[in-house]
Amino acid sequence: MSRPALFGLSLFLIFIWGSAFNFIGVAVDHISPYWVTAWRLVVAALFLSGYAVFKGRRFPPLRDARWLWYGALGMTGAVIPFLLIAKGQISVDSGLTAVIVGAMPLLTILLAHVFTDEKLTLFKVVGFLIGFLGVAVLFMPDDPGFGLTGDWPSQLMILGAAFCYALTTVAAKRAPKTHAETGSAIMMIAASIAGVIAAVIYDPGGHVPNAVALTMILLLGFGSTGIATILYLVFIDRAGPSAMARLNYFPPVVSVIIGVWFLSEPFTWKLVVAFAVIIVGVMISRVGRPSLSTQRTDLPDRGRPRPPIPAVRPNRD
Repeated sequence: MSRPALFGLSLFLIFIWGSAFNFIGVAVDHISPYWVTAWRLVVAALFLSGYAVFKGRRFPPLRDARWLWYGALGMTGAVIPFLLIAKGQISVDSGLTAVIVGAMPLLTILLAHVFTDEKLTLFKVVGFLIGFLGVAVLFMPDDPGFGLTGDWPSQLMILGAAFCYALTTVAAKRAPKTHAETGSAIMMIAASIAGVIAAVIYDPGGHVPNAVALTMILLLGFGSTGIATILYLVFIDRAGPSAMARLNYFPPVVSVIIGVWFLSEPFTWKLVVAFAVIIVGVMISRVGRPSLSTQRTDLPDRGRPRPPIPAVRPNRD
């Protein structure tokens, strides 16, 4: 994939993930978080399954390892973190939640260092720490007391969600190769089943959305969950976990911009400072990164499982 195409894909992912925070914020005023999660996963599963069939993709037999791999990615990348965050936010405000989830890129580069050939460098560590500082600045309250020890069980649940996102990003790179349409459909089929079961257990009476909630659910299901899952797998395959980790610093900034522009939320200096800090962090983390011309740009055969990982892997960083 060319550099302009990868850049365009990055911008699109940032926008649809950033807007998801706003859609969720509106939806949970009308329907419980458990059913927002369940319905968005159902919509995404139907959309992605239909899209895969439309593209002529065939689902593998149930005994195929791809069902296990991508089904597990659906659990760690959607159901578990969605529910952990929903549960944690009962007693943790959204600002602190955003800061805790902002640890996801840091966790990703640590996991990638252990389980992939994307090794840590000094510039990468410093850059990601600066990026995390940018997220913290963005959601810093007027009263700087975050109360990090106030409700540590709920905060630990949110950190667990960040770890799930990081684990999914790294595991997706190691999953058996398949078409992005097929892999994303399998992810959402498994996730939607688990999401509905969890919603029935935790909130059996709150499942009927009104017109506003239904609109938000459709936007979340088709865009932020459905289309984004396909592009997420494509991006990781082309650019790797560390690049995806860098991308995840920007959706909160987009969410705040949308809130200011469309929801009449106040504009503050924090937005400008946070965006500048994140940009600096991302630039530092890319120092020493090989140019696009030295990276693999050919498309793998997505119909066959990936060959075994060799015992010694080259250090591309």
